Amino acid sequence: MALRHLLLAVVCASALCHVLTAQPMVSSSLRSATTTGYEEMATATSFKGTGADIDLPDAPQSNAEQPTGHDDGQTKRILGIIPNFRAVSADVQLPPQSVKEKFITATQDSFDYSSILLPAVVAAYSQATNATPEFHQGAAGYGRYFWHSYADQADENYFVEFIGPVLFRQDSRYYTLGKGGFLKRTEYSLGRVFITRNDEGKEVFNASEIIGAGAAAGISNLYYPSRERTFGNTADKWGQSVGIDAATFMFKEFWPDIHHHIFHSH
Repeated sequence: MALRHLLLAVVCASALCHVLTAQPMVSSSLRSATTTGYEEMATATSFKGTGADIDLPDAPQSNAEQPTGHDDGQTKRILGIIPNFRAVSADVQLPPQSVKEKFITATQDSFDYSSILLPAVVAAYSQATNATPEFHQGAAGYGRYFWHSYADQADENYFVEFIGPVLFRQDSRYYTLGKGGFLKRTEYSLGRVFITRNDEGKEVFNASEIIGAGAAAGISNLYYPSRERTFGNTADKWGQSVGIDAATFMFKEFWPDIHHHIFHSH
């Protein structure tokens, strides 16, 4: 049930990203067509005259050497309320992560003020579906769901972004593709839960994500009611963590485009 809702969230996020990124591409096409028109006019004008060299005003400069898109990069937070500390802007080359940097990233994603949004949403969903009956309903019940969801998130962050990357010598950062069609970028972003870079910059199996999320799900059994410590519940939390990370990777991929469309387009 939880995985089905996660897949629905991924589909909805895909549709949202597609709609928000469509307008900038149309605007870019119009700008390209306008530039081409200027160039053709300038070329036609330059051949008018009696055959002698004629001083004419400089033709409008072509944008052919400039990027066809925008140069908006990743921000530390998405809309100011969602952590985005491990996202790297497209075409940015960085040195290997140090152990300290991996620890700092996991800590930022766990304890920044923006880190409470996702646990709040997950807690509301879990209470609505009565995922853990022992927590009961009402405000007190929601409080129990919330602190458990928050602890789950912190566990997963440290295993996936710090402990796993240190043990497997992998890079915990998300490197934005930033180019290609919508489907290509969506496939790339969702696939990052299975493929990542190691400290040498080579693409490898993302053991930090898959094994780390599983370890975090197992550790969480220590603070859940004994009746909930089943293999099925642990596997469900494992799949939920990986699914949420996949959806957030996709949102990170398109966030620069969405940010440009919302704040910089006219």
